[in-house]
Amino acid sequence: MEMDERKKKILRAIVQDYIATAEPIGSRTIARKFDLGVSPATIRNEMADLEELGLIEQPHTSAGRIPSDSGYRYFVDCLMDPPRITDEEKQVIERETTKRISEIQEVIAHTSKLLSHLTSLTSIILGPHKGKSAFGQMHFLPYQPGQAIMVIIKENGVVDNHIVDIGDAITAEDLQHVANVFNNKMKGQSVDQVKKNLLHQIYGELARQRRLIDNAMELLSTILDEVEQPEKIYLGGTLNMLNQPEFKDLEKVKTLFKVFEEDERIKKLVQPTQEGLNVTIGGENTLKEFQDCSVISATYRVNGETIGAIGVLGPTRMDYSKVMAVVDYMTRSLTEILTRRRR
Repeated sequence: MEMDERKKKILRAIVQDYIATAEPIGSRTIARKFDLGVSPATIRNEMADLEELGLIEQPHTSAGRIPSDSGYRYFVDCLMDPPRITDEEKQVIERETTKRISEIQEVIAHTSKLLSHLTSLTSIILGPHKGKSAFGQMHFLPYQPGQAIMVIIKENGVVDNHIVDIGDAITAEDLQHVANVFNNKMKGQSVDQVKKNLLHQIYGELARQRRLIDNAMELLSTILDEVEQPEKIYLGGTLNMLNQPEFKDLEKVKTLFKVFEEDERIKKLVQPTQEGLNVTIGGENTLKEFQDCSVISATYRVNGETIGAIGVLGPTRMDYSKVMAVVDYMTRSLTEILTRRRR
């Protein structure tokens, strides 16, 4: 769609003003608030052309205009300033996501809350698949006399914790030695591969800890070969919807909240269709209940493998540049944290 610079400036002004105020805007207000160097009459004529192009529309109760879904799409694709995140927001993300967190589920739940806080919108995060996966890493944490917590991180990023009996003679150094041998021998291996090819080597290096190895292998067989389960969905800031002028209609809000309880449908909102940031605006959403909303999403990875997705849901009148910047930075931050925890 080709447009001259004047029309672009006027469309940008309409979108930016509506994002900020949630109120339709007329030609006189545009002339007063934005220094475009043209009269209200000229702006009015250009707005008529923009309306004919389907980029702006007139609400029933106002003489002003608001962006259409197509207008937002043109703004995001062609007019918006590059997404930027402030240094303060970067520091908040880095500080909050690098705190000592023991489980991937806790990392993601925390990320969901942080994302909704930074955007004042609703966050949706898909956790990793649970199911069959190769071994990634093992750690032991002291628990109580004769027992330790065995932490297993799978190749797909999922973390499992189990209490194991270690006996009274096993020291912290012994546990570290066991973990080191498993991590060196088993990384990227399935339990079957270990049983066939590596178990005798592990026994050879860890003769004193034979009972602990047997317990660990029994647990690993269960953990790494468990039945496939769907991704867990983490929602943050769902009540933020109530703060948006577009959702003062109680029936509309009830409909949205009903869908929030349907995991399979919510997944469709944030499953990206392409690499990088995905922006789905209004009627582009496949769920009819969310056709007054936009979704910005991206995937996060562990060692180059996509394991989940992050999304922000809000009204079409969202601050696209800010939300895109936050989602992008948060995705890269989560990818780095989860990959670092695997090393």
